[in-house]
Amino acid sequence: MIRRVGSVGNSRDYWSSTWRSAGRGLAAVIVSIGLILPSLADAATRQFPESFADLAEKLLPAVVNISSSQTVKGRGEQEMPKLPPGSPFEDFFKEFFDREKPQEQGRQRASSLGSGFIIDKRGYVVTNNHVIQDADEITVILQDNTRLVAKLVGKDPKTDIAVLKVESEKDLPVAPFGNSDKARVGDWVIAIGNPFALGGSVTAGIISARNRNINSGPYDTFIQTDASINRGNSGGPLFNLQGQVIGINTAIFSPSGGSVGIGFSVPSSMAQPVIDQLIKHGKMRRGWLGVHIQAVTDEIAESLGLKEATGALVARVIPAGPAEAAKIEAGDVVLEFDGKEVPSMRRLPLIVAETEIDKSVKVVVWRNKKRVTLSVKVGALEEGEAKMASKADGPGDAGETSVDDLGLTLSAMTATARDRFKLDKTAKGVVVTAVDGAGVAAAEGIRPGDLILEVSQEEVTSVSDVVDKIGVAKKAGRKQVLVLVEGQSGTRFVVLRIKAG
Repeated sequence: MIRRVGSVGNSRDYWSSTWRSAGRGLAAVIVSIGLILPSLADAATRQFPESFADLAEKLLPAVVNISSSQTVKGRGEQEMPKLPPGSPFEDFFKEFFDREKPQEQGRQRASSLGSGFIIDKRGYVVTNNHVIQDADEITVILQDNTRLVAKLVGKDPKTDIAVLKVESEKDLPVAPFGNSDKARVGDWVIAIGNPFALGGSVTAGIISARNRNINSGPYDTFIQTDASINRGNSGGPLFNLQGQVIGINTAIFSPSGGSVGIGFSVPSSMAQPVIDQLIKHGKMRRGWLGVHIQAVTDEIAESLGLKEATGALVARVIPAGPAEAAKIEAGDVVLEFDGKEVPSMRRLPLIVAETEIDKSVKVVVWRNKKRVTLSVKVGALEEGEAKMASKADGPGDAGETSVDDLGLTLSAMTATARDRFKLDKTAKGVVVTAVDGAGVAAAEGIRPGDLILEVSQEEVTSVSDVVDKIGVAKKAGRKQVLVLVEGQSGTRFVVLRIKAG
């Protein structure tokens, strides 16, 4: 179970084993904790820090404790049960509720504790959004126990980052940012925070993994660490051995709520652009491309002539969006955006979101088995989310037709089909009315009521269009076709193998 860093932990076992001969035909497995060959031990000793004390002493003053409180409704807000007029119990219940009613009915204070770090001498402090969410009062506590009232500058729930501002009569120590993109799995890291309200605590570990997706938000790309992180560490920094912040401790994996040594930090490469915008605008303004995308599988890559499954496949272009204006088409595979490679589908939304709004950038797509470079002006995500795609009806055949090559029964977009499958009046394409349970379409998750929009990257508006496209593919010796399908799970491309015979 993923939990916001309110509980995280650390457990590490170092195991090694060697095989030793014990005579002719005999062997034994020796397993021991910390057993390392002398040559490896010498190398490891040279790399392991003798102590983190000097670094911790330098970093602790820039890390703060954060206390927030809010007013919540109390249990006192209870209503007297409704009784019939003149009931003998009416006076009894009235007396009871008047006696038990609290002095400040419904007004209780709830508080939470977390961590943060100072990023600027002007008093800007970074923490997690969930640490201060809905707070009426926020207090930042320095290492010397100085308490400063903080005001909220801005917050971004999608990355769980918040920026606070405090006023101090003295210069504040600052924790500098480092480049998390240069961090490697196995690198030493230090976590500092306020676990269980104990105050500045230091733990050390390594980077266990990078680019972790824990399904906590649309931009998941966490650093995973085994540095001990517990309840109250939320919003605290993850340092490298150069004393630079490369992550913001945010969540843990803990089935029981206890420490299991799996913590997650927002990488600095993602956090810095968010923090800069929160300070500048008070909110996050993200870039928007205006496409629906999906992963490129090995089969899709082969059908498109790509050497490897890379990039983000455009399943649909939103009308009147930046992508449509740039002539990006459904079926294109985005390989590069603004000079940055797109190794997978998940990477494209992150790159676009970090791009400045109204900036014109180069986009490299794979189209018709070659690279094509286009120019797109990035839009604003907030405006893009409000746009509605408009569709128009297309001509079609009447009745239903069985397409055995794909294991489908198809119909034109008729009034009967719309009523039967509760399709929007603006829907277009060819309607799937039945699916052969043993056919290739069923195996790819196509269901009755889905719409076929394209076959072989060409729009279809009638059943005859679909049949013709399959015939062309068979004559060309192709054993599969690329089909664009719109269903309950969204718009996506699927590769359907053409039935032999």
